[in-house]
Amino acid sequence: MAPSFTSLALASTLLVAGVSGAAAQGAQCGGNWNQFMDGVRAEALAKGLSTAGVDRALANVRQDEKVLSRDRGQAVFQQEWSRFQGRMVNKDRLARGQAQLKKYASTFREVEAATGVPGPVIASFWGLETDFGAVLGDFDTLSALATLAHDCRRPEIFRPHLISAIELVDKGYLRPDQMRGAWAGELGQTQMLPEDYIAFGTDQDGNGQINLLTDVPDVLMTTGKFIQSMGWQRGQPWLEAIRVPADFPFDRAALVNKEPRRAFAELGVTKSDGKPLERDDVPASIILPQGKGGPAFLAFPNFDIYLQWNNSLTYSLTAAYFGTRLAGEPVVDMGNPQPGLDGDQMKVLQNKLVALGYDVGKVDGILGANTRAAVATEQGKRGFAPDGWPTAPFLAALN
Repeated sequence: MAPSFTSLALASTLLVAGVSGAAAQGAQCGGNWNQFMDGVRAEALAKGLSTAGVDRALANVRQDEKVLSRDRGQAVFQQEWSRFQGRMVNKDRLARGQAQLKKYASTFREVEAATGVPGPVIASFWGLETDFGAVLGDFDTLSALATLAHDCRRPEIFRPHLISAIELVDKGYLRPDQMRGAWAGELGQTQMLPEDYIAFGTDQDGNGQINLLTDVPDVLMTTGKFIQSMGWQRGQPWLEAIRVPADFPFDRAALVNKEPRRAFAELGVTKSDGKPLERDDVPASIILPQGKGGPAFLAFPNFDIYLQWNNSLTYSLTAAYFGTRLAGEPVVDMGNPQPGLDGDQMKVLQNKLVALGYDVGKVDGILGANTRAAVATEQGKRGFAPDGWPTAPFLAALN
């Protein structure tokens, strides 16, 4: 499951080592493949990587049309949250997650002591990304990254990772033939991108190698350091299941609306078992992934780290919920939500919202943050509860 990447500036300029400004401009993305790869090679050498290492890394790099197909797809995130999490947070994965927490209990304790990140949080990503190391992916990493860097949709993200992937080879971390993973260039048991592999990679088991493919202690500490780097707050929660009263002002149920927990308590929000919320100033947001009739959560600042890992709410909420289950929390009450829209209906909705002047981003059939915000605004205007959950009656009301 490819993470969504944090914004990255291009790591370096090609206006070095005799490469002209015109060549640098032309080599950043698109155009002739061989010329593009010449620019990549020049950038890697300008960074100080060895000629032998760069040549080893790039020897068999090819464009991969399957990578572009995956990049344009990702229809999995069109699924309703209850269905997606039901597939991903199943009994078998929960049992295996608990077993891994016990098996590597001492390493998890070391990681939390060093980074503040609890074991269940790391295990939630570990389980969803690769089934605890069982499914690492079979895309050639260097070719995948080169393909995505050449493609002009997001070169500012993928080109730095391509240079770092070459660096992994040059430094002897991995051989090119070992570098197989997800379609977007992630490697290892928690699917780390090459820049992050280099920045946070840790030889936790002390065997003289940083191996995120097979060495679980290395995987766990490296992942903990990466999560810590995104701003994880030690000792703080990330997600909590709640109950929301029927008369709640649903326009306040949005990730962008962060309020003190006591404010939601005063509006009648309770814990999932009906016990009162803490009346403190801890900032929180309410997430209703399937509207007012479905499951409800309080998301705390640490939940933002899940969104940095992958900005799909469907994925991030599933991973965070999986973490709470691994930490011992019960099954969330799924409620009785109104049926949502399928992918084609969602595209129709998005086009209608665009016609009304809303910026929903790409019309892709995925209920993203922009689409949810637009839906909530129009719901409020048209007499629906502004919970951001589009239904067939709401879609009909836009005609």
